[in-house]
Amino acid sequence: MSEREILLQVRSLKKSYEGVPVLKGISLDVQKGDVVSVIGSSGGGKSTFLRCLNLLERPDEGEILFEGENILARGCDINKVRARMGMVFQQFNLFENMDVLKNCLYAQRKVLKRSKEEAKRRAMDALEKVGMASFATHMPRTLSGGQKQRVAIARALVMDPDIMLFDEPTSALDPEMIGEVLKVIQALAKNGMTMVVVTHELSFARNVSTRVVFFDRGQIAEEGTPEDFFNHPKTDRAKAFLSHVH
Repeated sequence: MSEREILLQVRSLKKSYEGVPVLKGISLDVQKGDVVSVIGSSGGGKSTFLRCLNLLERPDEGEILFEGENILARGCDINKVRARMGMVFQQFNLFENMDVLKNCLYAQRKVLKRSKEEAKRRAMDALEKVGMASFATHMPRTLSGGQKQRVAIARALVMDPDIMLFDEPTSALDPEMIGEVLKVIQALAKNGMTMVVVTHELSFARNVSTRVVFFDRGQIAEEGTPEDFFNHPKTDRAKAFLSHVH
Protein backbone atom coordinates (compact mmCIF):
# COMPACT_ATOMS: atom_id res chain seq x y z
CA MET A 1 0.00 0.00 0.00
CA SER A 2 1.54 3.29 -1.04
CA GLU A 3 1.61 5.96 1.63
CA ARG A 4 -0.93 8.22 -0.08
CA GLU A 5 -3.15 5.64 -1.70
CA ILE A 6 -6.62 6.86 -2.71
CA LEU A 7 -9.06 5.03 -0.46
CA LEU A 8 -12.31 6.57 -1.64
CA GLN A 9 -13.19 8.12 -4.99
CA VAL A 10 -16.51 9.85 -5.49
CA ARG A 11 -17.46 10.81 -9.04
CA SER A 12 -20.36 13.06 -10.10
CA LEU A 13 -22.64 11.99 -7.26
CA LYS A 14 -26.26 13.15 -7.61
CA LYS A 15 -29.22 12.70 -5.31
CA SER A 16 -32.71 14.20 -5.38
CA TYR A 17 -35.67 13.90 -3.02
CA GLU A 18 -39.08 14.20 -4.68
CA GLY A 19 -37.53 15.99 -7.63
CA VAL A 20 -35.54 18.45 -5.51
CA PRO A 21 -31.77 18.07 -6.13
CA VAL A 22 -29.80 17.72 -2.88
CA LEU A 23 -26.45 16.66 -4.36
CA LYS A 24 -25.60 18.14 -7.74
CA GLY A 25 -22.59 16.22 -9.00
CA ILE A 26 -20.15 15.84 -6.11
CA SER A 27 -16.63 14.59 -6.90
CA LEU A 28 -14.05 14.02 -4.18
CA ASP A 29 -10.99 11.86 -3.51
CA VAL A 30 -10.05 10.77 0.00
CA GLN A 31 -6.51 9.50 0.47
CA LYS A 32 -5.29 7.15 3.16
CA GLY A 33 -4.59 9.17 6.31
CA ASP A 34 -6.72 12.15 5.23
CA VAL A 35 -8.94 13.90 7.75
CA VAL A 36 -11.54 15.64 5.60
CA SER A 37 -13.87 18.10 7.35
CA VAL A 38 -17.08 18.75 5.44
CA ILE A 39 -18.57 22.10 6.46
CA GLY A 40 -21.27 24.48 5.24
CA SER A 41 -24.70 25.85 6.07
CA SER A 42 -27.50 23.51 7.12
CA GLY A 43 -29.38 22.02 4.18
CA GLY A 44 -26.34 22.11 1.90
CA GLY A 45 -26.28 18.32 1.41
CA LYS A 46 -23.42 17.41 3.78
CA SER A 47 -25.16 14.64 5.74
CA THR A 48 -26.81 13.24 2.61
CA PHE A 49 -23.38 13.04 0.99
CA LEU A 50 -21.94 11.20 3.99
CA ARG A 51 -24.87 8.74 4.09
CA CYS A 52 -24.41 8.04 0.38
CA LEU A 53 -20.81 6.96 0.99
CA ASN A 54 -21.92 3.72 2.67
CA LEU A 55 -25.28 3.55 0.85
CA LEU A 56 -27.51 4.41 3.79
CA GLU A 57 -28.86 6.68 1.07
CA ARG A 58 -28.63 5.41 -2.49
CA PRO A 59 -27.37 8.03 -4.97
CA ASP A 60 -29.33 8.54 -8.19
CA GLU A 61 -26.23 8.92 -10.34
CA GLY A 62 -22.47 8.76 -10.08
CA GLU A 63 -19.80 6.38 -8.84
CA ILE A 64 -18.33 5.54 -5.45
CA LEU A 65 -15.10 3.55 -5.56
CA PHE A 66 -13.94 2.28 -2.18
CA GLU A 67 -10.54 0.59 -2.18
CA GLY A 68 -10.91 0.26 -5.95
CA GLU A 69 -14.32 -1.43 -5.85
CA ASN A 70 -17.43 0.25 -7.26
CA ILE A 71 -19.82 -0.16 -4.34
CA LEU A 72 -22.80 0.81 -6.50
CA ALA A 73 -22.18 -2.16 -8.81
CA ARG A 74 -24.58 -5.09 -8.79
CA GLY A 75 -23.37 -7.93 -6.65
CA CYS A 76 -21.35 -5.72 -4.29
CA ASP A 77 -21.79 -7.00 -0.72
CA ILE A 78 -22.62 -3.72 0.98
CA ASN A 79 -22.51 -5.25 4.48
CA LYS A 80 -18.89 -6.23 3.91
CA VAL A 81 -18.16 -2.71 2.71
CA ARG A 82 -19.90 -1.18 5.73
CA ALA A 83 -17.79 -3.33 8.05
CA ARG A 84 -14.72 -1.51 6.66
CA MET A 85 -16.37 1.94 6.92
CA GLY A 86 -17.05 2.94 10.51
CA MET A 87 -20.05 5.25 10.87
CA VAL A 88 -20.83 7.46 13.85
CA PHE A 89 -24.17 9.28 13.85
CA GLN A 90 -25.51 12.42 15.51
CA GLN A 91 -27.91 10.42 17.66
CA PHE A 92 -25.53 7.63 18.83
CA ASN A 93 -27.84 4.76 17.65
CA LEU A 94 -26.77 2.45 20.48
CA PHE A 95 -28.80 -0.67 21.20
CA GLU A 96 -30.72 0.44 24.29
CA ASN A 97 -31.39 -3.16 25.40
CA MET A 98 -27.67 -4.07 25.53
CA ASP A 99 -25.00 -2.88 27.92
CA VAL A 100 -21.96 -0.96 26.66
CA LEU A 101 -19.83 -4.09 26.18
CA LYS A 102 -22.55 -5.98 24.29
CA ASN A 103 -23.01 -2.97 22.01
CA CYS A 104 -19.34 -3.38 21.07
CA LEU A 105 -19.56 -7.17 20.68
CA TYR A 106 -22.66 -7.52 18.52
CA ALA A 107 -21.37 -6.68 15.02
CA GLN A 108 -17.98 -8.30 15.65
CA ARG A 109 -19.70 -11.61 16.38
CA LYS A 110 -22.41 -11.32 13.75
CA VAL A 111 -20.53 -9.76 10.81
CA LEU A 112 -16.86 -10.62 11.42
CA LYS A 113 -17.61 -13.97 13.14
CA ARG A 114 -14.97 -13.35 15.80
CA SER A 115 -14.76 -15.66 18.80
CA LYS A 116 -16.32 -14.39 22.01
CA GLU A 117 -12.89 -14.03 23.64
CA GLU A 118 -11.33 -12.06 20.78
CA ALA A 119 -14.41 -9.86 20.38
CA LYS A 120 -14.38 -9.06 24.09
CA ARG A 121 -10.66 -8.27 24.11
CA ARG A 122 -11.05 -5.90 21.15
CA ALA A 123 -14.15 -4.31 22.65
CA MET A 124 -12.36 -3.58 25.93
CA ASP A 125 -9.35 -2.19 24.02
CA ALA A 126 -11.60 0.16 22.06
CA LEU A 127 -13.51 1.23 25.18
CA GLU A 128 -10.18 1.91 26.88
CA LYS A 129 -9.17 4.12 23.94
CA VAL A 130 -12.26 6.29 24.33
CA GLY A 131 -12.12 6.37 28.14
CA MET A 132 -15.22 4.18 28.64
CA ALA A 133 -13.78 0.81 29.79
CA SER A 134 -15.07 1.31 33.35
CA PHE A 135 -18.63 1.63 31.96
CA ALA A 136 -18.65 -1.76 30.19
CA THR A 137 -21.58 -3.11 32.22
CA HIS A 138 -23.64 0.10 32.14
CA MET A 139 -26.80 0.40 30.06
CA PRO A 140 -26.94 3.26 27.52
CA ARG A 141 -29.83 5.00 29.32
CA THR A 142 -27.54 5.63 32.33
CA LEU A 143 -24.91 7.46 30.24
CA SER A 144 -24.56 11.12 29.33
CA GLY A 145 -24.66 12.15 25.67
CA GLY A 146 -20.89 12.51 25.52
CA GLN A 147 -20.40 9.04 27.02
CA LYS A 148 -22.88 7.51 24.56
CA GLN A 149 -21.05 9.09 21.65
CA ARG A 150 -17.71 7.75 22.89
CA VAL A 151 -19.25 4.26 23.11
CA ALA A 152 -20.58 4.70 19.56
CA ILE A 153 -17.03 5.54 18.41
CA ALA A 154 -15.66 2.46 20.20
CA ARG A 155 -18.35 0.32 18.57
CA ALA A 156 -17.21 1.53 15.15
CA LEU A 157 -13.50 1.07 15.98
CA VAL A 158 -13.82 -2.60 16.99
CA MET A 159 -14.58 -3.46 13.36
CA ASP A 160 -11.07 -2.28 12.33
CA PRO A 161 -12.46 0.10 9.72
CA ASP A 162 -10.26 1.50 6.96
CA ILE A 163 -12.14 4.80 7.14
CA MET A 164 -14.40 6.46 9.72
CA LEU A 165 -17.41 8.57 8.75
CA PHE A 166 -18.70 11.02 11.35
CA ASP A 167 -22.07 12.71 10.80
CA GLU A 168 -22.04 15.82 13.02
CA PRO A 169 -20.86 13.74 15.99
CA THR A 170 -21.19 16.60 18.49
CA SER A 171 -24.40 18.31 17.35
CA ALA A 172 -26.65 16.47 19.85
CA LEU A 173 -24.33 17.15 22.79
CA ASP A 174 -24.35 19.74 25.53
CA PRO A 175 -21.49 22.24 25.12
CA GLU A 176 -19.43 20.81 28.01
CA MET A 177 -19.49 17.35 26.42
CA ILE A 178 -18.41 18.42 22.96
CA GLY A 179 -14.76 18.68 24.01
CA GLU A 180 -14.55 15.13 25.34
CA VAL A 181 -15.81 13.67 22.06
CA LEU A 182 -13.64 15.90 19.87
CA LYS A 183 -10.61 14.87 21.94
CA VAL A 184 -11.28 11.21 21.08
CA ILE A 185 -11.66 12.01 17.36
CA GLN A 186 -8.51 14.11 17.50
CA ALA A 187 -6.56 11.20 18.99
CA LEU A 188 -7.78 8.93 16.16
CA ALA A 189 -6.60 11.50 13.62
CA LYS A 190 -3.20 11.65 15.28
CA ASN A 191 -2.92 7.88 14.99
CA GLY A 192 -3.47 8.03 11.24
CA MET A 193 -7.14 7.03 10.95
CA THR A 194 -8.67 8.14 7.64
CA MET A 195 -11.81 10.17 8.35
CA VAL A 196 -14.56 12.18 6.73
CA VAL A 197 -16.22 14.40 9.34
CA VAL A 198 -19.34 16.46 8.74
CA THR A 199 -19.08 19.10 11.44
CA HIS A 200 -20.13 22.54 12.64
CA GLU A 201 -17.06 22.69 14.89
CA LEU A 202 -14.87 25.01 12.87
CA SER A 203 -12.01 24.97 15.37
CA PHE A 204 -11.85 21.18 14.85
CA ALA A 205 -11.92 21.66 11.06
CA ARG A 206 -9.15 24.23 11.32
CA ASN A 207 -6.87 22.40 13.75
CA VAL A 208 -7.32 18.70 13.00
CA SER A 209 -8.23 18.37 9.30
CA THR A 210 -5.82 17.83 6.47
CA ARG A 211 -8.48 19.21 4.12
CA VAL A 212 -11.64 21.29 4.39
CA VAL A 213 -14.49 20.79 1.91
CA PHE A 214 -17.11 23.55 1.85
CA PHE A 215 -20.57 22.48 0.69
CA ASP A 216 -23.04 25.03 -0.62
CA ARG A 217 -26.46 24.16 -2.07
CA GLY A 218 -25.55 20.61 -3.00
CA GLN A 219 -22.18 21.36 -4.52
CA ILE A 220 -18.57 21.63 -3.39
CA ALA A 221 -18.08 25.39 -3.56
CA GLU A 222 -14.48 25.29 -2.35
CA GLU A 223 -11.91 22.91 -0.91
CA GLY A 224 -8.39 23.31 0.35
CA THR A 225 -6.07 23.05 3.32
CA PRO A 226 -7.44 24.49 6.57
CA GLU A 227 -4.81 27.23 6.34
CA ASP A 228 -5.94 28.27 2.83
CA PHE A 229 -9.66 27.91 3.43
CA PHE A 230 -9.87 29.80 6.71
CA ASN A 231 -7.24 32.45 6.00
CA HIS A 232 -7.60 32.94 2.23
CA PRO A 233 -11.07 31.81 1.09
CA LYS A 234 -11.40 32.21 -2.68
CA THR A 235 -15.13 32.19 -3.32
CA ASP A 236 -17.69 34.77 -2.26
CA ARG A 237 -19.85 31.99 -0.78
CA ALA A 238 -17.00 30.79 1.47
CA LYS A 239 -16.18 34.37 2.49
CA ALA A 240 -19.84 35.02 3.38
CA PHE A 241 -20.08 31.76 5.35
CA LEU A 242 -16.94 32.48 7.34
CA SER A 243 -18.00 36.05 8.08
CA HIS A 244 -21.28 34.74 9.56
CA VAL A 245 -19.68 32.12 11.77
CA HIS A 246 -16.74 34.14 13.09
